[in-house]
Amino acid sequence: MPGKARPGKIRTSSSAKKRIRRTGKDTFVHEKAAHNHLLQQKSKRQKRLASKVLKVNAYKKTLKRLLPN
Repeated sequence: MPGKARPGKIRTSSSAKKRIRRTGKDTFVHEKAAHNHLLQQKSKRQKRLASKVLKVNAYKKTLKRLLPN
């Protein structure tokens, strides 16, 4: 069909789907880094602070584009 432009599919960003998830109230959360390996030499405080889940709402418009589905 020449002359008929079809819109492309919206792709989910692979890196975003591994790191960020959308909650029920349409907010985005991610976990802090540095809590998977080399834990023996890290302090208790460092490990405790790294295990928290953070809300990400500053880049909501961008995240909606990266995670459409």
